[in-house]
Amino acid sequence: MSAIAPGFRFSAATGLHRGDRAYQQDQVEIIAHPQVGGCLLAVVADGMGGKSGGRKAADQVLMTGRQIFERYVPAHDDAGEMLRQLILESHLMIKLTAITAEEEPHSTVAAFCVAPTRECDIAHAGDSRVYHFRGSEMMRRTVDHSFVQRLIDEGKITEEAANTHPQSNLLTGCLGTQADPPVALWHIDRLDIGDTLLACSDGLWHYFTPKEIGAIVHALPPREASEMLVSKARQRARGGGDNLSLALTRIDGLR
Repeated sequence: MSAIAPGFRFSAATGLHRGDRAYQQDQVEIIAHPQVGGCLLAVVADGMGGKSGGRKAADQVLMTGRQIFERYVPAHDDAGEMLRQLILESHLMIKLTAITAEEEPHSTVAAFCVAPTRECDIAHAGDSRVYHFRGSEMMRRTVDHSFVQRLIDEGKITEEAANTHPQSNLLTGCLGTQADPPVALWHIDRLDIGDTLLACSDGLWHYFTPKEIGAIVHALPPREASEMLVSKARQRARGGGDNLSLALTRIDGLR
């Protein structure tokens, strides 16, 4: 995907793989704004709950995201509030779906919205992440709503130890639970030419250090970078990999 905006263009790609699971419960999409050039929304949803429950939950996140983004007017509306609404409305819709479902559908969400001004707003709930890279250097990433992240914050384990912790998949917040989901928002005043944004599920980021991801997204165009990330994650999973998904967007200068 490539789109031109005032003074810059987007290069973007998505990646999705079932991993070694029996069912695909991740969903991912990059959506160009229907009326405004230079504005896009990227959403990753990692569904959980039985063979169909998780997929229904992830589908609900994407459907809600499309509807809300269609109504969003970049010149007047607050992007952070739009993303908050995406999370809270998806949560309610998943809970309504659960009333008629045999399973308990839940989902994480990681999303970012880039405006024509190159401002960027980011939101997440759960352990799907958004990374911001400048060149190959990670500027920042979202902080997981998970049990092991809480242990890291309390100084009880290191970030390296978290990946192999037996409870590394235990979430402290997501969509579809009885409690309201955590809504973590972050704003970037202006993306530079060459900056990359990556939203991905834990089935992908689990297998990489930020330095490795940064090197790949900096060296390769988004399509090739997404293929490389999926391929390497699959190799490193050694037959035990989760569903994985990613949405990758780079800000390029006009030639």
